[in-house]
Amino acid sequence: MFKKQKNDSLQGDQKAGSINIVGVGTEIVGDLSTKGDIRIDGKITGTVISKAKVVIGTTGEVIGNIFSESAEISGIITGDVSSLELLFLKVTANIKGDIIANKLIVENGANITGHCQTGISQTKSILKPQLDGREEIIEKREATA
Repeated sequence: MFKKQKNDSLQGDQKAGSINIVGVGTEIVGDLSTKGDIRIDGKITGTVISKAKVVIGTTGEVIGNIFSESAEISGIITGDVSSLELLFLKVTANIKGDIIANKLIVENGANITGHCQTGISQTKSILKPQLDGREEIIEKREATA
């Protein structure tokens, strides 16, 4: 009896480590939430939330906000990008929106139209876990002096 419950919870953890792909030519309208990594080479119109890494390929486009542990952007984002750890903007990245990240790397040629905030104090309250396991987006940001 106890052994089965332990195996069930282990399978849930294994699923959380999966990699999700939105391929070229795929369009999603609506919010997307995952506990694992996600690569987007298609188009998403809506909010993207990941407890892991988000990768936007050169053909990828997101019209909406992105909240993630870390992110690597090579495509087009029209919306805000919030990353708890590292945000890496490749040479082909084009962001029209605000950026909040603990660490930011920008390759020569990447385009940003918006405000940028970096540092640990800026990322403390980006995501707040709910009791049911979902994430709640926090509008309030901590100010630094």
